[in-house]
Amino acid sequence: MIKIGIYASYFGKDEPKAFPDVESFIDLAYKLRLDAIDFRADVGFNSRDPDYLLNIKLKCLKAGLPIGYLASGGHFVGIEEELRAKVEQAKLDVEMAAFLGAPMIRLFCGAPEEGGGESEIECFREVCDFAADAGIMVGLQNHPCTGDDILRILRDTDRENFTFILDTGQWVGSPGLNRGVGNQNVDIYRYMEQTAPYAAYVRAKIYKIDNGREEWLDYSRIVRILKSVDFNGVMSITFEGQDVNRCSDRETFRLAARHLRELISES
Repeated sequence: MIKIGIYASYFGKDEPKAFPDVESFIDLAYKLRLDAIDFRADVGFNSRDPDYLLNIKLKCLKAGLPIGYLASGGHFVGIEEELRAKVEQAKLDVEMAAFLGAPMIRLFCGAPEEGGGESEIECFREVCDFAADAGIMVGLQNHPCTGDDILRILRDTDRENFTFILDTGQWVGSPGLNRGVGNQNVDIYRYMEQTAPYAAYVRAKIYKIDNGREEWLDYSRIVRILKSVDFNGVMSITFEGQDVNRCSDRETFRLAARHLRELISES
């Protein structure tokens, strides 16, 4: 059975923020009876102090919420000094993930036009090798790219602990990148079909949900794609609705969870 999780970082419209820290997201996930929670290393944590992180770990445990992944940066393009800083930050986030008990970190790839090339691949390899020693997986997130790009990076990096986090809304030509208007010359669902067999995790982008169903992405089709490859992991609600929903940010998460649950339960 596909599980439903939540990503504890979002772009909403409510002020003050409905969810100012990771603790508030844990409470929300518990209230919605979700199956997992994911964090972003540089958002929502009040500290990296071990005592504080241990309390977060305990709060998740008491709420019955395994941590799916810790989002790091990646995006290994730029000059050498920039690449070294990004690699070292990823290594710090590997250590944070290991302490929290998260099995995986998330890394972005560069956009196709940025042409990271061999230096990008070498950075992925270095982080993967470091993470392997800590027993941590490294999840590559499309941000944004094509299906061919993802398959190439996975193949060229060639590390056993390198896997794929499928982001439903961050493909080249996605409507989420242009206020709901997709590129008619690009089939993002074809990209998902290409890469779904390699996905260990799914980031379920939610943009326009105030009518009860996500309007910018076809989740009926996405769920069918995932089921066709026997995906049995987590679809993590990742809200980027900003100011397009009439309802509150809190309500968007409730509606998204209900919407995905209904689709997953359909035969």
